[in-house]
Amino acid sequence: MEQQVILTRTDGRDHAKVLELQREAGERAKMRRRVRKVTLVTLNLIVAGIILLPLLYAVSIAFMPSNELFTTDLNLLPSHPTLENFKQALVKVPLARFVGNSFLVAGCITVGQIISCSLAAFSFSFLEYKGKNILFMIVMATMMIPGEATIISNYLTVSKLGWLDTYPVLIIPYLTSAMGIFLFRQFYMSFPISLYESAKIDGCSNLRFIFKILIPLTKAAIGAMAVYTFINAWNMYMWPLLVTGSSIHRTVQIGIGMLDSEDSQSITLMIAGVVMIIVPSISIFIIGQKQLIRGMFSGAVKG
Repeated sequence: MEQQVILTRTDGRDHAKVLELQREAGERAKMRRRVRKVTLVTLNLIVAGIILLPLLYAVSIAFMPSNELFTTDLNLLPSHPTLENFKQALVKVPLARFVGNSFLVAGCITVGQIISCSLAAFSFSFLEYKGKNILFMIVMATMMIPGEATIISNYLTVSKLGWLDTYPVLIIPYLTSAMGIFLFRQFYMSFPISLYESAKIDGCSNLRFIFKILIPLTKAAIGAMAVYTFINAWNMYMWPLLVTGSSIHRTVQIGIGMLDSEDSQSITLMIAGVVMIIVPSISIFIIGQKQLIRGMFSGAVKG
């Protein structure tokens, strides 16, 4: 009996010691995770600071008087911040008009590509006809052709149509894209064909199936396509420069180039204009980055 009591006390002390060791191990693991998290956050902040340094310096220059920029001193921050650069940029060129043109062109291109690419992707995903795979390969092959290789032929075509210096010449050539067709097709391929067959048995037409069933189920792909297309259309430079000749139809990327001149003050004016025009694209990206990432990867996983 006495030996049993001694063993019970010994087992109790061992159990308490084991619990203490487990608690210390848990605390050490928690500390290691905390240190790892702090290290990763610190490294991310350092890398983000290095990447964002040119952008932050551009914002600083936009608020800096021109006499502070061209000095022997390294002025990272303006000593006397001013909004005069932004005011002069809006006065020197019709920048507000250019921003409106860019919003109109980018918005129309975005809506047009979403509609056309979803319709084309539907035909490649659900319809059966001869040469479908070959036609899809031809569409994908166009992605390997650089835009500079077709810009002259496109210019001659729109010139013969009398579209130069109009809104249609900025919008119509970009109403579809192989990238958008590929993105929507990969997303549609994740849906079972029985979904389409059931809708057809119930008397649903193809267009009704697209707009009533497919589009509500593909919000992630639509969001990714909208962000990707809008940013690309907003940043177009070569084609608008080639086909527009007046300030009525020019886009904002062309208008920024008009702020450049030989005097030193034009540097701060141009940087102020750049800061103003990158705000919409950055805002669109920040708002839609989750949709962009989700849409890019969701079509690649089935099940």
